[in-house]
Amino acid sequence: MPRPQGSPQEGPQEPVRLRDDPDFRRYWLARALSTTGSMVTLVALPVLVYRLSGSPFLTALVTALEAAPYLLAGLFAGALADRWNRRRVMVVADFVNAVLIASIPLAYWLDVLTVAQVLVIGFLVQGVATFFDGANFGALPVLVGRARVAQANAAVWTASSLVELFVPPLAGLALAVMNPASLLVLDALSFAASALAVRGIVRAMSHRRDARAPLRPKVVFADIAEGVRFLVNHAGVRTMTIVGAIQSFAGGGFVALMVVWCDRVLGVGTSGLRFGLVFGAWGIGGLVAALGLPRLLRRLQPAAITLYAIPVSAALGVVTALMPTWPLAAIALLVWGSAYVLVIVNSISYRQQVTPEHLLGRVNTAGRMLSWGVGWTTGSIVGGVIGSQLGIRPAMVALGVFSFTGVLVAWTSPLRRLAASGDPLRA
Repeated sequence: MPRPQGSPQEGPQEPVRLRDDPDFRRYWLARALSTTGSMVTLVALPVLVYRLSGSPFLTALVTALEAAPYLLAGLFAGALADRWNRRRVMVVADFVNAVLIASIPLAYWLDVLTVAQVLVIGFLVQGVATFFDGANFGALPVLVGRARVAQANAAVWTASSLVELFVPPLAGLALAVMNPASLLVLDALSFAASALAVRGIVRAMSHRRDARAPLRPKVVFADIAEGVRFLVNHAGVRTMTIVGAIQSFAGGGFVALMVVWCDRVLGVGTSGLRFGLVFGAWGIGGLVAALGLPRLLRRLQPAAITLYAIPVSAALGVVTALMPTWPLAAIALLVWGSAYVLVIVNSISYRQQVTPEHLLGRVNTAGRMLSWGVGWTTGSIVGGVIGSQLGIRPAMVALGVFSFTGVLVAWTSPLRRLAASGDPLRA
């Protein structure tokens, strides 16, 4: 087992301002580079499957495979990441994914690419990314300190939102002249660049561990159980996870149908500027959410932010599906993205702040497994099935209506009590 790094208290302390912190800048750069490549893949991969197969269901399956690995490996990845050297896990995961993604354009250039290979590689990449996430969720609070977690997440999500704003339109334009398989080279390069940036971080991203029991199946399952118990017993974390799962179900189903929606409902095809603008509109909303969260947290409790944002997100999911033209759809996506991303970033920051350091990987991957793995995966599959049987727009409306279940859960849960309390991190 890799030897854990020393405590962050050893050596120089982190600068007060994140912008003056060279290690956080390296971390931020790694996330920005990786997100850039991932956004290219987010656009190119479903388009590639749609062009190869012409099937709405197989196209939706691409989105389902983004989250499905969390159902199989999420809990184990979190438990192992809490034991291993987090930086090393992140670096190795990035390099492995660089190789996996590069295999798709290589197969295309050799004229042997199949839909099956694309789907398998998509699944494997997300499986490896599960281990990256397990380490990453624990690394950030240790790297920047718990008091700066929300600020750090906001900085990372701001960069991600800017990427989501500019990359999809550019990818859409590129798809007009390039095969989507060739575009995936950018994602492979971004994974390699991210690995180098994380490797350059000097400060520790794990506290020093005491001697622990040997790594055996029984011990791993005990570690997993400890993390799950914390999630279940903590009222705020538990409720935000359930609400996130419901929102992700609707979001996963919607995104799974977006390529077909753009082509058959909005009439913008699967490439070009209009196609890219529809995909990129979400990024503006995410940018608004990321920039606004630190300011909102100075005025509202995390629980209150979830209570107010989730009904807005649910309503706009339905409104977006009903938009008759692509400009109106893009505007609705922009506003919906703001509320949707606000729920996500707020929940992640809250979970990272209240979870003990030695449980960070387990609790956060368990939460992500339930909210994103279960919600996103099942929503994507259901969306693909309903879209194939009833039509694209009816399926999207149905998914949006279902998300109001999350509103009901939130407003009848302990979040109302937590929102009224004076302690933002109270259980």
